[in-house]
Amino acid sequence: MLAVVALGGSMAISQTVLAADQTLRVGIMSGEDEDVWRVVAANAAKHGLAIKVTTFNDYTQPNEALSQHDLDANSFQHKPYLDAQIAARGYHIVQVGYTYVQPIGLYSRKVKSVADLPKGATIGVPNDPSNEGRSLLLLQSLGLIKLRADVALLPTIRDIASNPKDIHIKELDAGIVGRAIGDLDAAVINTDWAIKAGIKIPQERIAQEKVAGNPYRNFLAVNEKDANAPWVHALVESYQQPNVEKEILEVYHGATLPAWNESSR
Repeated sequence: MLAVVALGGSMAISQTVLAADQTLRVGIMSGEDEDVWRVVAANAAKHGLAIKVTTFNDYTQPNEALSQHDLDANSFQHKPYLDAQIAARGYHIVQVGYTYVQPIGLYSRKVKSVADLPKGATIGVPNDPSNEGRSLLLLQSLGLIKLRADVALLPTIRDIASNPKDIHIKELDAGIVGRAIGDLDAAVINTDWAIKAGIKIPQERIAQEKVAGNPYRNFLAVNEKDANAPWVHALVESYQQPNVEKEILEVYHGATLPAWNESSR
């Protein structure tokens, strides 16, 4: 298996040039990432790689498409999500290079701080296993709930051991929870979905998870059999560049950070 690559932003992208032009099919989530991948594609062309991007609106689709070899790679997920998908569906997918980290946030249009949340407040969370677990860990870090000690990275609402403010957790699809914020006291929302829902970052964010040591760094992923293919290193190298870092910071308004530099690990 190829180890996860972090190239530190070197611009030496001519070091891995393929013998012949090759087209790579890469799956991403629709939205801001499309702008990021235009920059990646321009870098990849210097390797002899032509990037054909396929966009998705559902987190479950890119891994299925990759496993069926409709894609050569995808770029949308973190390790807890991939681990959950592998456990549920038996995929033979591996991570090959970090992309960015999107600290998940707690947002509200009704209160200005976590301390202002009323007793019995309703908080929306994404309902997929990895992001629900991530949300509950954030709520625990804020002192709103306490989870069982042995839950690791995938707790569910059944793992809540203490709920002193009688918080009501409302599980919603990741793409819906942001749009439902007006009906909730607060909501834990992934950065990309917060932007799509028109939520003001950082004005409506009342808390977010820590960046340092964050286990939810996103990465490029490929089928295990392709992990050591020459084009994989070329693809990773094309992504981990200063011009891609600049685009990430611009299109996500500073709410998403490059994950291949030491400072974001």
